Amino acid sequence: MQNFPFIKAFILSCLMTVATPLLAEGKVDINTATVEQLAEGLNGVGASKAKAIVAYREAHGPYASIEDLTQVKGIGNALLNKNRQVIEVSNAE
Repeated sequence: MQNFPFIKAFILSCLMTVATPLLAEGKVDINTATVEQLAEGLNGVGASKAKAIVAYREAHGPYASIEDLTQVKGIGNALLNKNRQVIEVSNAE
């Protein structure tokens, strides 16, 4: 029981190590995020739209801008604007 704070800190450290590059500063990088990360990190995006985002990226290459998301079926300007503050686009080439 004396090691509980150490174990808790270790687990938290491991989780942060994994999550930080994926969702840096609370943002979702649409060029690197997984289906799960997209569905969890974007408001109004469930598993189906998240799969479409990844499928489009795989078929057409990395997104060049946030606005490119509107090329994905089911994603319009309203959804894009709702999430604009949390979306990030890395140069994933």
